[in-house]
Amino acid sequence: MPQSLLKKHIPHSVIVKAPGLLPMLYTPSELEDELGIPSRTIRDWINSGAPHQRDNRGHIWVNGVEFAQWVEIMRKSKPSQVKMGNDEAYCLRCRKPVKLLNSQQKQRGKHILLTGDCPECGCTINRGGYNGES
Repeated sequence: MPQSLLKKHIPHSVIVKAPGLLPMLYTPSELEDELGIPSRTIRDWINSGAPHQRDNRGHIWVNGVEFAQWVEIMRKSKPSQVKMGNDEAYCLRCRKPVKLLNSQQKQRGKHILLTGDCPECGCTINRGGYNGES
């Protein structure tokens, strides 16, 4: 499954309404009416791998049952979470875990704050922890 699909947010209203789609072919604008979301969003999902088919004139058709199954799969799939080491933190600018440079650890009671610099973009990163585990 492509990584871009895992980042797609499926609105709660779609999760609730999709199982009620009929086993028939819908156009993106019909799905817009049924699910209450913009057809542009549906087209973006189609470009990212949502089930669909095109007729000989190039029109997009989406099977309601297959689309509902795709929504369920997307709802349940979550990116795997990797436990970071004690000298690592998540850089919001680079959007990935990195090993901190010039890391410093401060403790206040049971709370721990790990501060350091990102080796890739140079920004300051903070990571909090509790009870001696950062």
